[in-house]
Parts: sequence; C-alpha cells; structure tokens
Amino acid sequence: MIGLGTLINGASIIVGGIIGLFAGKLFKKEQQESLSRVCGVSVLFIAIAGAMEGMLKIDGGAVKSGRAMLIVLCLALGTITGELIGIEKGFERFGEWLKVKSGNSGDSGFVNAFVTASFTVCIGAMAIVGAIQDALLGDYSTLTVKSVLDFIIVAVMTSSLGKGCIFSAIPVLIFEGSVTLLARLISTIMTQKALENLSLIGSILIFSVGVNLVWGKKLRVANMLPAIIFAVAAAYLPWEL
Repeated sequence: MIGLGTLINGASIIVGGIIGLFAGKLFKKEQQESLSRVCGVSVLFIAIAGAMEGMLKIDGGAVKSGRAMLIVLCLALGTITGELIGIEKGFERFGEWLKVKSGNSGDSGFVNAFVTASFTVCIGAMAIVGAIQDALLGDYSTLTVKSVLDFIIVAVMTSSLGKGCIFSAIPVLIFEGSVTLLARLISTIMTQKALENLSLIGSILIFSVGVNLVWGKKLRVANMLPAIIFAVAAAYLPWEL
C-alpha cells in the first residue's frame, strides 16, 4: 500500500505524544523544565552528529572539515527568503488555529510545542528518501525507522512542552504525503549530492531547534527553512561549495 509509511509515521507521533502527555502529568513544573532542556541537549547532539557527517572527511589519514561556504550561503539566503515571506508567522497562525479548533485555547504553550515538535520531526533527509522509497518501491522501512525515532522524541517533548507536540503529526502527514504523491518528480531532483546537502543543512536547522529548547526561543527556525531549497539547488552548481 503506497503511503503506508507516512501513515505509520503519523500514528507513531500521535501515540508517542499521548503517552508523553500522561507521563508529563507525573512531573512537577521544574522537573518538566529540566526534561525540556535535556530533550534540547539530545536534539543538539543528534544534529551535531548529522552535521559532522556531512562536513568531515578523512584525507590521507587526517580528518578535515569542509563545505563551510555551502552552510553560510544556504543559511543566509534561506533566512533572508524566509524572513521576507514570513514563514514563522504562518506556522504560528496555523498553530493558533489548531489551538482553537482542538479546544486548547487556554493552553499558552500550545503553539510553541506544536512548532518546535513539527520542525524536529519534519526536517531531514529520512522523510524525503523514505517517502520516495515508499511510493516507487513499496518499501517503507526507512519511514518505519523514522517512526520509532519520532515516537521517542515526541513522547519526551510532549511530557515537557505539552499536547501541542501531538499535532506535529499533521505537518508530517502533509509533507511526507506530498513527497509520496510527487515521488517520480522529486526522485529525479534528489541526486546523491542533493541528499547530502539536504542532510547537512537539515541537521543544522535541527540544531537550531535544540538551541531554542535549551536557551529559550533565540532563533526563528521556520524562517530558515528555505535554506533546504538552496542546499538542493547547490548540488547542481558546476563548482563545489
């Protein structure tokens, strides 16, 4: 069944969120804050691992770093584009609409929880690669692995940030479902180089989510999202960044 991987992923987020919601009630406010920061630290290290994989290489027995220009240009151009479009405000408006429609008008942390969790589980190469494999090959194993990771992440986030995290299943279903429907077109664009660039920039955006979790909202991550488009486009340049 085409799209089964996306459905499994969405269901895992909902189940993980529900479990985290009940678990969170067992903790006091200061314990929930500590759990939120620990979750942020975990996200930071997951992102660092992904970014280092894309930046470091072994050359003649020595470890060397590179692709700094790719990172700077993609993040700068992407952020400028996102700020001009106002993506963050769009996410927040959608979050506010969800808060009202879901009967959570009194939950002051709903929007922040929804936006933070959505970025954490949506950004990354696994979502795109997994959805393409699901559509073209009927192989949803990549999305199944992602589902397990998202289940754990959302459960922890929900226990500390609140029920808004559960609704991150919506953008995941929309995004992965869209990739599945457009798989034949997207698969021709997502070359190995494009996937490597996307994974690197995606990891840095996830790192930014971790920064917000640990130190409070310092970065408008939604406005940085166009950096991923520039990262994929950079794969087609005749020179290496």
